[in-house]
Amino acid sequence: MTNHEKINYIEFPAKDMQAAKDFFTAVFGWSFVDYGPDYISFSDAGIDGGFVKSDVAASSEKGGALIVFYSNKLEQTQANIKGAGGSIIKPIFAFPGGRRFHFTDPNGNEYAVWSDADA
Repeated sequence: MTNHEKINYIEFPAKDMQAAKDFFTAVFGWSFVDYGPDYISFSDAGIDGGFVKSDVAASSEKGGALIVFYSNKLEQTQANIKGAGGSIIKPIFAFPGGRRFHFTDPNGNEYAVWSDADA
């Protein structure tokens, strides 16, 4: 498989870098490397990426790309997100092919989680 002209890395804004690290480590098991106070990289997420210091947040309503995670246990993932300080902004709903919900991380960035597994 070639990586030429494929998505290779993704970056998100974060006002609070430590909150981003704590949240994504607790919920999704990501690993982080610090590159100074304004940038951290992550791995173990399916795609590598980073968080850049910023006062803005990513939102699909504002035209930002929506990053969607997959879960075999949707309700458990939702509970983990709430327990780690995330906010559910669209509760679980059905769509053709599965179910999903939307959440924000402690920095206000919007994401979604979907599943084709039964509840």
